[in-house]
Amino acid sequence: METIKIDIIILAPASKVWELYTQSHHISKWNVVDNRWRCTSSHIDFKEGGTFKNTMALKDGSYSFDYAGVFEKIIPNEEIIYRTKDGRVVKVGFETIDATTTKITQDIEPDKLNSFESQRQEYYNILNNFHKYVENH
Repeated sequence: METIKIDIIILAPASKVWELYTQSHHISKWNVVDNRWRCTSSHIDFKEGGTFKNTMALKDGSYSFDYAGVFEKIIPNEEIIYRTKDGRVVKVGFETIDATTTKITQDIEPDKLNSFESQRQEYYNILNNFHKYVENH
């Protein structure tokens, strides 16, 4: 199965990028597809075998869902691998380019319900929101 591959360069040190990517109080501020959505809550037990659950909701209140899963592998400041509650594997890599630049790479198993391209765009939008959040935080 083809996976969704996305990467982005962030002008911040890897330690800052890692912190803002892995802490609930930050995740709830950047983890949205577009301005119609909000992340109403984020709970994370950030350890191998630990779980996460991010509740995503349309701002008009018409729909919400939980994006949840289990962390399978964590290498601090380098890699996170998790499995979503529907069994898909997501790999997130953190590469230090230099002291003030970090590259994030995501490799995501797509779901079978939505088009590959729409999922790719949604994951890119979320990662780009994270990029903006880090550089403005």
